[in-house]
Amino acid sequence: MTRAAGFSAYVTVTAAYWAFMLTDGALRMLVLLHFHTLGFSPVQLAYLFVLYEIAGVVTNLSAGWIAARFGLTSTLYAGLALQVVALLALTQLSPAWSITVSVVFVMLVQGLSGVAKDLSKMSAKSAVKVLAPEGDNTLFRWVALLTGSKNAIKGAGFLLGAALLGLAGFTASVLAMALILFVILIAVLLAMPKGLPAGRRDAKFREVFSKNRNINWLSAARLCLFGARDVWFVVGIPIYFYAVLSDGTEAGNRAAFFTIGSFMALWTILYGAVQGSSPRILSASTRSRSELLVLAQKWVGMLCAVPAILALVLWLAKEPTPLLTTTVVIGLLAFGAIFAVNSALHSFLILGFTDTQRVTMDVGFYYMANAAGRLVGTVLSGLTYQFGGIAMCLATAAAMLVLSWLATGQLRDETGEKAIP
Repeated sequence: MTRAAGFSAYVTVTAAYWAFMLTDGALRMLVLLHFHTLGFSPVQLAYLFVLYEIAGVVTNLSAGWIAARFGLTSTLYAGLALQVVALLALTQLSPAWSITVSVVFVMLVQGLSGVAKDLSKMSAKSAVKVLAPEGDNTLFRWVALLTGSKNAIKGAGFLLGAALLGLAGFTASVLAMALILFVILIAVLLAMPKGLPAGRRDAKFREVFSKNRNINWLSAARLCLFGARDVWFVVGIPIYFYAVLSDGTEAGNRAAFFTIGSFMALWTILYGAVQGSSPRILSASTRSRSELLVLAQKWVGMLCAVPAILALVLWLAKEPTPLLTTTVVIGLLAFGAIFAVNSALHSFLILGFTDTQRVTMDVGFYYMANAAGRLVGTVLSGLTYQFGGIAMCLATAAAMLVLSWLATGQLRDETGEKAIP
């Protein structure tokens, strides 16, 4: 494939991934806020996303093998199509159902959406390894651009979901997103250029499990890193802000929706912008992989301090005040910026550690660990908020980041020596 053709395929894959993540972010906010207003507890809200994350673990473990066997475009198309089906299914949700039936139904649909999300993610991330030209740090720049822009788009999705819920209601919003994503799927089918791997029929499922110690330790670090984010992000902080901002009236609830959606959008857009700028922030073009490994542990060490300090401040505060809320917002934005650099380093290192022949399997295994971290964080988000509020959510995040720091310290450079003292 020529450089121009490779860039064209990269743009098409990125556009498809953008479309998916916009609906994924909007759907998460729609489900969370809609069911919170129906009286669901933090633990019940966490249950709504548990199957989504479990599906991510299973999908990532198998998607690498599926892509290796049937090709990257097949898994990308399947992810977009399944998301359309999941959105259409949610329009059948009835207010007459009991809470138990509603929870089970939404869990199942969210599970399907989780399969769709991770099929799309694995396809897009693996395609970067295949399409990026050799040399001049193009791989780091392309993967940083893909992941950074994706997170900015997902942040816009959070705001879109909150806005749609306030303006159009749950069912109409979900139906509109399904129709738009279907149109985009057709456009991608027509626009996708040739050149992505078509797959090999002799690929064995057991090849998914990596024998590369760097990939295994990086996957463990990734699990703890994303668990540390989702333990406060999924349930804890939206419900904390809702409790602080809403006055219980319909107008107050609507204002709280927009404020929470705006914060979630701002946080994720900032995260995406910093992630996309990470090669420049780290001066990656002048650094060896060994030096980047050293930076990986230093940056996760810095990240540990943020939730620990915020947890202490919240525990010492007797009750919410405007100053305390402002402090939490600023602290979490700082968390997002530092987290983005950590995430970008991981996304580059996984593609650097693997090779083209194993890329879909190694990336699938790595994102299986990512999904497992989100699963752990999602469950803990509801539990820790239920028993200790947002302060306990953040303290748990700090503990998980310490584990990520320890796992990152086990990474080695090309010579086999530990790159991190």
